[in-house]
Amino acid sequence: MTASALSMAGMYPPIATPFKVNEDVDYAKLHENMLRWNKMPFRGYVVQGSNGEYTSLSEEERVEVVRRVKADLPDGRIIIAGTSCEGTRQTVQLTKRMAEAGADVALVLPPSYFKASMTGAAMQKHFFSVADASPIPVVLYNMPANTGLDIPVEVCVACADHKNIIGLKDSGGDITRIASIIKQTRGKGFEVLAGSAGFLYPALCCGASGGVCALANIAGEECCEVMSLFSAGKHEESRTLCERLIAANAVVTRKLGVPALKLAMDWRGFYGGPTRAPLLPLTDAQMVLLRADLQSSGLLPQAKL
Repeated sequence: MTASALSMAGMYPPIATPFKVNEDVDYAKLHENMLRWNKMPFRGYVVQGSNGEYTSLSEEERVEVVRRVKADLPDGRIIIAGTSCEGTRQTVQLTKRMAEAGADVALVLPPSYFKASMTGAAMQKHFFSVADASPIPVVLYNMPANTGLDIPVEVCVACADHKNIIGLKDSGGDITRIASIIKQTRGKGFEVLAGSAGFLYPALCCGASGGVCALANIAGEECCEVMSLFSAGKHEESRTLCERLIAANAVVTRKLGVPALKLAMDWRGFYGGPTRAPLLPLTDAQMVLLRADLQSSGLLPQAKL
């Protein structure tokens, strides 16, 4: 499929990588999770994103997870694979391997180790070099909470003119920035995906075409419903549902992160399992907070008095 023919519009869970107690990847549990997620109206899956703990996986593991997800992929759905590495050459190499494994789109962060040198010009050159060499379309990934970098608006706009760069996943949550990028790239075949359920509704109002939401790992039907209601013109219902999910979304993202997401998956009937070191399991106090926020969002039953 050519870049111009691919529409990314829809909802994507950035799927968690399941591990055994010994921290080996548990491919059997990945298959079980996929069978459940496949029953939900997702557009596809983001594989080896931040919630996939990709920084703790070897290149071979990263590629194999994509290969396994591809084997379970229903017709009509796509895989957006994280191919970010700290070097441009390594990112190009991994992008090609992910394409061979079945990925439809590559998701690329700006390298962030040499922050002081990672100017807008450096980022743009990196993205262009990856896109020039990539056999699949590229989506930019803005994740300032993890990288310490915001891809400048002007870089996003310039990248929209590249024939093989088709969009942006923005997890920063700055709605003014998101709106500006959407306005300046309109008509260029450049789609913006909200990187969190917490601002999914306002991003849709600005013209975002979908979302990549960690919360969709445990609340896929609800996240899809926010989009479905919006598309049907039922804005009040869409906004109300999005607001109800804010507490649950916050606790499995910025508050407690991947360990909380995985425990919430266990509580919701999926397999979350352990994280891989250096991430630690939640403390008892953090578990109490997680349960309370999931209950307040309607994702777990309230405790009986």
